[in-house]
Amino acid sequence: MRKLRIKGIEIGTGMPLICVPVVERTGAEIIEEMKYLSQSAADVIEWRLDMFESFRDYNAVREILRAAEPLVKEKLFLYTFRSKRQGGEAEADGSLISDLHDLAAESGCVDLVDMEYFEEEKPQKKIKNLQAQGVRVVASHHDFEGTPVPEVMKMLLEKMCAGGADIVKLAVMPKAPKDVLRLLEVTEEFHRENPDTPVITMAMGAMGGISRLCGETFGSCVTFGTHKKSSAPGQLEMDGLKQTLAMIHKSNLNNL
Repeated sequence: MRKLRIKGIEIGTGMPLICVPVVERTGAEIIEEMKYLSQSAADVIEWRLDMFESFRDYNAVREILRAAEPLVKEKLFLYTFRSKRQGGEAEADGSLISDLHDLAAESGCVDLVDMEYFEEEKPQKKIKNLQAQGVRVVASHHDFEGTPVPEVMKMLLEKMCAGGADIVKLAVMPKAPKDVLRLLEVTEEFHRENPDTPVITMAMGAMGGISRLCGETFGSCVTFGTHKKSSAPGQLEMDGLKQTLAMIHKSNLNNL
């Protein structure tokens, strides 16, 4: 099994990493939140660029990245522009998103770039281009309307994996508890069959809360928590989340 390790942090084994999104709108608020998270229980700091009021201003984006660099030396830094079609706050054409991704890669401080795989015209080419610039790629897909049948969820994960992504991510919206069970089953199967590609999955909303806690059992390597604001329905407060994950991890070790 090939391990994905960044900054000495191993992704894909053991207790899931906690990723906390920064969703503030102004530059000052963003940096203040990153300062707090740099000293927090978060393992990964995600900057949700679509929430930034000046995301179309490349110089403003560069300023944030320069200010963020000393704050993320010991944390993984995930850079995300979430389009409205995938549940984000802003809309941008492909060329703008591509430029924003390039800004992340050029910064030297971004570790991971989220790429909405099925929104890209040539996703495999885009992944190779970003990787060549020194960043790792999280290929993602979000379904806020429902939970696809297991065969479709498996197909989505496998396509992103075959496209060369370093990590694959799938988020769905359950309509019934069985939807959560189906997602967990797909997650376990994909993880077992593709041990070299870390996978992140979650069922959103209150019904899917359990999926954000049991990643160590079913194979999801990152779970998203909150500090003050959430970026998606159902995210749990990071400190309580850390305690719960640690309890599950200890139980797993004790029962080996």
